[in-house]
Amino acid sequence: MSRAERERQMLDVAEEVFGDRGYQAASMDEIAERCGVSKPMLYEYFGSKDGLLLACITRSKAELLDVTQKAMAGATAPEDILWRGMVAYFSFIDAHSKSFDMLLREPFAASPQTLEAIEATRRQQSTLIAGVLTTFAPSAPRDAVEAFTEIIIGASERLAQWCTHRPEVSAEDAARYMTDFCWNGLSLYVSAP
Repeated sequence: MSRAERERQMLDVAEEVFGDRGYQAASMDEIAERCGVSKPMLYEYFGSKDGLLLACITRSKAELLDVTQKAMAGATAPEDILWRGMVAYFSFIDAHSKSFDMLLREPFAASPQTLEAIEATRRQQSTLIAGVLTTFAPSAPRDAVEAFTEIIIGASERLAQWCTHRPEVSAEDAARYMTDFCWNGLSLYVSAP
């Protein structure tokens, strides 16, 4: 197995164990055993349990940006961009629901670097959202764009957390709730085509 493949396997297993057990209860021994590697190899790759969690978050951050950008790329109308972005976000969270829930349940269990990585993910998505809002709502005041961006980020996280405990709510259902909610406020600033 190549180094990249081995790292991907370790991250996949670590995300699963962190999601199942929580950060505090997860052990490097279990992760190593489930990967079929030695515990020292995990430390060689990631340095520590916190380093492993940080690597999981860093990978998720990149993947989340990629899926949301790709989803929105084909849309031309503001509401369609919002819808596609929301479906991509909630589908991504659904696929990573246990680890997402663990991060929200145990935010203070992690190191300052890990907390900063989580915040960097929020900033990344905020930059993406603000750019889209500015493009399609050029008349919106800067404060309104910033406020709506923060509202979307916060509301999306809370709705995603709510969905992790309601498996009957699909990613599309969550996206529809957010799109309907956001569109009512944003439509004031979006120019008619």
